[in-house]
Amino acid sequence: MATLQIQDTVLPQQTRFHWITVWIACFALLISNGMTLTAITAFDSAILADFPEWTRGQLKFRELITLVLAGLLAPVVGILIDKVGVRILMMVGSVILGLAYFAYGYITDLRQIYMVHAVFAVVLVACGLNVAVILVSTWFVKLRGTAIGIVVVGTSLGGALLGPLYGSWLAAGMSWQQGFQLAAFIPASLFLLALFLVRNKPSQRGLLPYGVVASPTDSQADISSHGLGYWEALKTRSFWAIAIIAMCTFYTLLGLQANLVLHLQDLGFDIQSASAGLAMLFTPALVGKFLFGLLADKISGRMILYGNLSVMFLGLIGLLFAGAGTVMMVIFIIGLAWGGFYTLLQLTAINSFGLKASGRLLGTITILDAIGGGLGIYLTGKIFDIYGSYHNAFIIYIVLVAIALLLISQVKKQA
Repeated sequence: MATLQIQDTVLPQQTRFHWITVWIACFALLISNGMTLTAITAFDSAILADFPEWTRGQLKFRELITLVLAGLLAPVVGILIDKVGVRILMMVGSVILGLAYFAYGYITDLRQIYMVHAVFAVVLVACGLNVAVILVSTWFVKLRGTAIGIVVVGTSLGGALLGPLYGSWLAAGMSWQQGFQLAAFIPASLFLLALFLVRNKPSQRGLLPYGVVASPTDSQADISSHGLGYWEALKTRSFWAIAIIAMCTFYTLLGLQANLVLHLQDLGFDIQSASAGLAMLFTPALVGKFLFGLLADKISGRMILYGNLSVMFLGLIGLLFAGAGTVMMVIFIIGLAWGGFYTLLQLTAINSFGLKASGRLLGTITILDAIGGGLGIYLTGKIFDIYGSYHNAFIIYIVLVAIALLLISQVKKQA
């Protein structure tokens, strides 16, 4: 395999579409993750008020359905990513999301909610994290960490921007049904961006990946051919360490964010202030994602991974004891640490195994992190139903992050 030649500088006029691609991928995560997993929780208290016979655990079972199905679908979609690219997937996912959101405004029982959230699984795999990370990794070699850091900011922007927006609609007197139907038009913007601006590879615009020195006909120009094969990667200890780390951390953070608004209301916050808690979690997370992606281009090794998870570990301990006066500060700390780690985990997976089978590899990792995230959301709500508080759920978070810290030592670059 030829070694890629990386250049230190790229002319400004050659990079415009590279960075356009980055910001569209970021927006795709804002829409897909924000509308299916994070910001949607701002409607929870209003839904539970209209259906008092439902428990939190029953409502939160919807996210378990979404994430488990997304995990099961991810390898299949990973094959599609490797074969046909991401542009069509983004367009299809945005249409499905708009239709599903509009249908949400008409639900009358739990079965209907579960059906809509099953459809959300298709959205997550069609225009979610794996699609966005692979798209940008195909466009970038140099500054890949910075690019992925910007992209995954989108997962935090969805909660930071759409969560308070939904909360303000409810505070202004809009019903949650009307809120869903109004928000159903938001995904149309992603469809148009994908249609007119997204290309699967830079070669489709006559360009090279950012930082690669090669002629357009040189095999080096297609960096998607570099890296380990799927079965080669599956035989490594690093792959399974990354997958289990993802499972543990996604259980923790998705469980926390999905129950955060309800937890803050339990502490005495009103709906608008509790919805702003999502911004307090996701705003520092987006800063962490960009900042640590930038640092990853300058500092190699695992120390940043250890640092991020250690801060998250301490923040979760603080969450056990936080009251109304201190909980927002603790949430800020957890969000900042999670943001940095989230970027580094995606970058580590791509850098460890290359792009040759990245769709299938990230899809396989997604099976575990999606199951972990879904269980985190559901079991956190179920634990509240049993014990009347989230205290025991937070203890589980601490244990899982400790396991993830130990597993970092097993992650090594393979390609």
